[in-house]
Amino acid sequence: MSAVDLLIAAGVALIAGGINSIAGGGSLILFPTLVALGMGTVEANVTNSVAQWPGYLGGVAGFRNEYGGQRSRIIRLGVVAVLGGTAGSVLLLTTPSEAFDIVVPVLVLLASTLLAFQPLLTKRLKREEDDRPHRDPGWLYVVLFFATAYGGYFGGALGVILVGVLGVALHRLKLANALKSVLSSVTASVSLVIFALFGPVHWVVVAVAAPASLVGGYLGARVATRIPTTPLRAFIVVFGVAVAIYLFLRV
Repeated sequence: MSAVDLLIAAGVALIAGGINSIAGGGSLILFPTLVALGMGTVEANVTNSVAQWPGYLGGVAGFRNEYGGQRSRIIRLGVVAVLGGTAGSVLLLTTPSEAFDIVVPVLVLLASTLLAFQPLLTKRLKREEDDRPHRDPGWLYVVLFFATAYGGYFGGALGVILVGVLGVALHRLKLANALKSVLSSVTASVSLVIFALFGPVHWVVVAVAAPASLVGGYLGARVATRIPTTPLRAFIVVFGVAVAIYLFLRV
């Protein structure tokens, strides 16, 4: 990969980090860029996952005030996220790349659709919010396993899925957002270890994209209140649909 390609990857990673802080969906920008720069879809996917990992840690720190009294719940749900993230990551690396080529357009389209409906989901969860403590329903662990397995396999719009699942289960949107950050971080960390040991990670790209993503996330958080999220989200959704069509035509 040329110096110009690395510069492009770093620039897009910077933008993706900011988008993740403001509206979510940064993977839908960085992943297709890496494919366009000549990576295979699996290599682009694992490189994208590793490069964006630092941004998840910042999200956890940002919600630290919401974690009081949640230690046992975080441990329980975190164990499920470890299992799910491991399953998804192993599935990605042990199935033929041709299978991922077929599935990834559908996953990108799914992630774009989830991002489009995120505001409606948030409004509904706010209406149903209840500050009383709730026990974890049994179905939460099953659904969380499959959600984090999806996160380990691809991960686009995982945060939207987790907020929806946790919001419905716990009836507390702020807590759902906080736990989303923790569980996304756990899933990403598991994937990072597995991909680093066994995956086709393009480490040169990670070396320039990871710091850029971290800086972008910080800058995005600083300007989030001054940037209208609706037009930005609409752009990401339209871009994601276009990428899904492009990837489908490549198969």
